[in-house]
Amino acid sequence: MRYTDTPPYAPVLMESTRAIGYSAEAAIADIIDNSIAAKADRIDIDFFPIGDASVSILDNGKGMSEKELISAMRYGSADPLTQRDDADLGRYGLGLKTASLSQCRSVTVISKKKEKISGAQWNLNHIIQTKTWSLIVLDKEEIQAFSGCNKLMTYTSGTLVIWQDLDKFTDGDNDVAETFRRKTRIIREHLSLVFHRYLSGEPGLKRVDIKMNNRSLEAQDPFLVKKSTQLMDEEIIVVRGQKVKIKPYILPHASKLTQKELKELGNKEGLRKAQGFYIYRNRRLIVWGTWFRLMRQGDMTKLARVQVDIPNTLDDLWALDIKKSVAMPPEEVRRNLAVVMEKIAEGSKRTWTYRGRKETDDKIIHVWDRIKARDGGIYYEINLEYPIIKRFMAEHPEIKAKMEFIFKRISAALPLNSLYIDLTNDEKVTNDSETNEAEAISMLRKIVMSQKDVMSRYDMIELLKMAEPFNDFREEIEKAKVRGEFDD
Repeated sequence: MRYTDTPPYAPVLMESTRAIGYSAEAAIADIIDNSIAAKADRIDIDFFPIGDASVSILDNGKGMSEKELISAMRYGSADPLTQRDDADLGRYGLGLKTASLSQCRSVTVISKKKEKISGAQWNLNHIIQTKTWSLIVLDKEEIQAFSGCNKLMTYTSGTLVIWQDLDKFTDGDNDVAETFRRKTRIIREHLSLVFHRYLSGEPGLKRVDIKMNNRSLEAQDPFLVKKSTQLMDEEIIVVRGQKVKIKPYILPHASKLTQKELKELGNKEGLRKAQGFYIYRNRRLIVWGTWFRLMRQGDMTKLARVQVDIPNTLDDLWALDIKKSVAMPPEEVRRNLAVVMEKIAEGSKRTWTYRGRKETDDKIIHVWDRIKARDGGIYYEINLEYPIIKRFMAEHPEIKAKMEFIFKRISAALPLNSLYIDLTNDEKVTNDSETNEAEAISMLRKIVMSQKDVMSRYDMIELLKMAEPFNDFREEIEKAKVRGEFDD
């Protein structure tokens, strides 16, 4: 038996790893991971489509010495089995290299630490020529020739990453400027979502200002916490002594959302495709919009989203890939996630049932009745017991039959197919503007003032307080009664 050292052939391996499958936005997110791990609170991403097109990412993190920089440029510079710092967003020690070279043929890293500046470069053309793992270490004059270096020099410490020879980033498109415009829009949306908790600076997390071409990113909260309903208290699952935190939300009905909110919450594929678990590793979003086959994506659960926080100490159990874009929950977690699924699905279903309101009071008199037919189907019809309708037909018995016929025809003509298409396409479906307090009081006064006896008016008011839309303004109606607005 004998042994021989068989190092990989540099040109072949480096070209092969370019096909791992990074998108431009995922590649830049991987670089930002390094900046956040280096304690940076400012990150500048700049795109230069003119001339020798390039992309640069500059941070004000702790920086690296030349020895640390050369180590960071080595493939497999970190052991994935080694316990990491709690805030470390890396894993395999490949991200900086594989992410960068997935988009370009030359990546340069310049870093400043303790007033000393160092630079190194992987250049695939140089690798092919030398046929070795030949890392270019830059001297001071070469470093200063790079744009962005002057800004780095004003920092106490930091790191600058520069992509050049952007063969993959530009996709071979002749209109480089248009490609940059299209990709920067996609990158901005992606980073605003993936790092939204860092951008907003939630409690216990230092806020990070990420700028693209001098414009700060705005956090894109996928749970719309200020408007959504948190279904249950945070659930904690302990796996190998580590905490996995679960927090389910139900988004507001589409009719309660602005067009901007609908666009942000639905991304490119709409609310239906964005439902499911949102997995955060050290509060950085890595996977979203999936139920991990625990439940099918459906229209009735499209408003359900579950925040799941995992620590980096459980990376091996979650089968986290190099790009940090794929993860599968271990069996222990899957079993516990299944427990909350029924509650999640039911909460989303209730939100869809009554135009965005969670109706739990069966005493409310609705304008429309939802009726289950004998064949199992569902149909809707106008509620003829609705107080105003009932009173009108009682006062005009001569036209009661005609009114019943008209209401039944309106019910039968309800455009269910069109409504279904609009709702599943996340259209903002609403009938006029919603009734406000003043309109509700004015409408109620017009209805009841025809009653000559004040007590009869108050009886009618008590009945209508249980009917839509007046049930939303019970306190305001009581105050109006005290003010005598329903008296002569």
